[in-house]
Amino acid sequence: MRKYTVYLGAIALIMCGSSAYAQSTTFRGFRIEAKAGVDRLQAHGNHDDRFVYGVAGGWDGIIGDKIVIGPEASYLDTQGKSCAAGVLGGEVCTRSRREVGAAVRAGYLATPALLIFGKAGYVSDSQRKTFTGDPAGGTAFKTRHGTDGYQVGGGIEYSLVRNFYVSAEYKYANFHNHTSRQNVLGGVGVRF
Repeated sequence: MRKYTVYLGAIALIMCGSSAYAQSTTFRGFRIEAKAGVDRLQAHGNHDDRFVYGVAGGWDGIIGDKIVIGPEASYLDTQGKSCAAGVLGGEVCTRSRREVGAAVRAGYLATPALLIFGKAGYVSDSQRKTFTGDPAGGTAFKTRHGTDGYQVGGGIEYSLVRNFYVSAEYKYANFHNHTSRQNVLGGVGVRF
């Protein structure tokens, strides 16, 4: 029985320590984080899942005690590729390369250390489109272009200690050329 009392005492001490950390955390000021996860490019009625990585940074302000709001800029890099058969043969493919975004993020402090947030804004994607041609004489081509659109998403952010945090989020981006990307991302960040 004494062994279990010691375990319970240790758990209570850890929880009190976590609570003290939570009281000293802040969601105000500049932040930067590294992100990685899964990227799904959807084009030509098909999709492709690839690894994605990048960075995000922003500034957060607090309204009252519970509302956090601020701008965010992001950069993601992936090699997503989606292909489909051409109408008259051959194959047409779209490859996504680099995505740059700007958004406004707003959230609610569920606890002093846990932020639940949503975001929305502008996004631009660098893409390459290729057509392999067909045996009946179709001409192959390759183009590079940028396409713009909007992004929406949401997630959670948890402060480990005063300046360091972890995050998880889902983001959807829709582009004017009828392509879209979905991301599930985890992140590690620091506040200044």
